[in-house]
Amino acid sequence: MDARAGRTFASAGNLFPLDEGTGLTYAWQRENQSEANKPSYPNLSQALRLHCVNWRAIRDTCMLIPVILSGGSGTRLWPLSRTLYPKQFLPLAGKRTMFQQTVARAMAVPGATAPVILCNEEHRFLVAEQLRQMGVTPSAIVLEPVGRNTAPAAAVAALHAASIADEALTMVLPADHVISDEAAFAAAVSKGIPAARDGRLITFGILPAHPETGYGYIRMGQALGLDGVCAVAAFKEKPDLQTAKTYLDSGEYVWNSGIFLFQAKSYLDELDKHSPAIVSSCRAALDQARRDMDFTRLDKEAFAACLDDSIDYAVMEKTQLAAVVSMDAGWSDVGSWKALWEIGSRDASGNVLAGDALTHDTKDTYVRAEGRLVATVGVSDLVIVETTDAVLVAAKDRVQDVKKIVDALKASGRSEATIHRKVYRPWGSYEGIDLGSGFQVKRITVNPGSTLSLQMHHHRAEHWIVVRGTAKITRGSETLLLSEDQSTYIPLGTTHRLNNPGKIPLELIEVQTGSYLGEDDIVRMEDVYGRDKN
Repeated sequence: MDARAGRTFASAGNLFPLDEGTGLTYAWQRENQSEANKPSYPNLSQALRLHCVNWRAIRDTCMLIPVILSGGSGTRLWPLSRTLYPKQFLPLAGKRTMFQQTVARAMAVPGATAPVILCNEEHRFLVAEQLRQMGVTPSAIVLEPVGRNTAPAAAVAALHAASIADEALTMVLPADHVISDEAAFAAAVSKGIPAARDGRLITFGILPAHPETGYGYIRMGQALGLDGVCAVAAFKEKPDLQTAKTYLDSGEYVWNSGIFLFQAKSYLDELDKHSPAIVSSCRAALDQARRDMDFTRLDKEAFAACLDDSIDYAVMEKTQLAAVVSMDAGWSDVGSWKALWEIGSRDASGNVLAGDALTHDTKDTYVRAEGRLVATVGVSDLVIVETTDAVLVAAKDRVQDVKKIVDALKASGRSEATIHRKVYRPWGSYEGIDLGSGFQVKRITVNPGSTLSLQMHHHRAEHWIVVRGTAKITRGSETLLLSEDQSTYIPLGTTHRLNNPGKIPLELIEVQTGSYLGEDDIVRMEDVYGRDKN
């Protein structure tokens, strides 16, 4: 790591420190070298001096920057996934969320630096909190003011990468995929690196396990003389079942994973050749971006003017430089509840059960209980998902139609399409417990060391009862310190602030009373998260 630049310079191979004075890292390629044939130097700094190697050139050619695309509309896995809490932020396939699994997987590839994250503005604090839980400091968190698909997102990341190192490699990954064999994934990326350094735009294809109609396909062309790398002969849209069977039988096709590897400069050159307006808009959006705490906000006007297009359509289907590396790594895009049943651990009756679920004479069914007991009798091939405010029951082969339910909820203005009862904030979370005419009850959790904004309300008063931890409360000109079983009252119009000075989460019950209880009745005077400005 260059301590002055805060970046990791590495490559595939084994990592050794140059010397304690520089803090640089060099990847010494050890393949095909016996111990007897390896050169002997007191340290690698001397080796590099003797070989006249410029460390900046090493940095530029060896740097591999993971780019995590964390978009999503929260429709396909409703009711667990919502617009403001899409599936990548949920622990659906392990203890970590899929976003966290993707970050860890990307950083485990030899030579990878800290990741660049591109996400929706509304998800920024979710991203920051989940990275904090991992102990990961990203290279950048870039906020998209509007969604514009993967080609512009990758262009912004490539422009960022090229500004760091001209020859940097960029590895683009969706945040919501599951890959169970991470060693196989890392091996596939390593196979693609030489071709990417030569200017190829690499996409990764999944060896098909069955005739799938829900994925696009890639037909592999001739081998390029590099281990496991083939030219792309054609991209194919999602096929019907008979066509998918033909693809599978031919052995020439792989599923399109949506994962890419390329030199930042190569991608930008090809994108500029085939979709120059995207490059122009993204460059303007990044040039006019502003810093907001730990986030980079793209210029809204410039980015909104950008074309909405995917990497495949904008570049890969038009370039002569497309190449594909196939892999068998236990991949799934987790595009439906059926996909979660397929990758889940099934019992003797073929059921996947999560949470408090009890079954009798039930077969091949996915049951997920988030808060209450769910019991089934005499059913098969269903998906049953329970949350605090919604329950989904669907035939397993019809789960793609869940999006129609979400569309209906949005059309009627119902909140269940957008948010859960439990809503996450940069300081913690709150959860609605009860709501009636003129009152509302919430459970509020404040993370250790976190502080809410200094604020007031025009239409409501609040009663706070501490049930766990310690609360430091500003109420007008007073400062109060409350512990468990103590309470206070915040009159309407009174400036107030809540802080957790302790080492454990602060939990309290809030009872709101008033003529209007909406979340938009908050006037912020000070906010450590910058929300008083945005």
